[in-house]
Amino acid sequence: MKLMVIGHADAVQGFALVGVDGQIATTSEAVNQALDAALNDKGIGIILITEEAATLARQRVDRLITHSTVPLVVEIPGPAGMSADRPALGEVIRRTTGVRI
Repeated sequence: MKLMVIGHADAVQGFALVGVDGQIATTSEAVNQALDAALNDKGIGIILITEEAATLARQRVDRLITHSTVPLVVEIPGPAGMSADRPALGEVIRRTTGVRI
């Protein structure tokens, strides 16, 4: 299974250095198009989306994070780091799986 990253140009370009495909998305339309393409590609097992991009399609991304199993959707910090009002990764995992790490 492949990874795909969606979002901020720095994240997409950084992941490209290690062979991960990605889509730069700076508008809600671009985010939704990238998500559609990733969800329709049966070879993609994990979608990484930067916080900035996720904010542009927040309801859809939150629904995918909590309900999608394949591909798994994971929100990652952008270059500025995760904003203070977002839950920590451990909290997201606890909410979605019930397992505290």
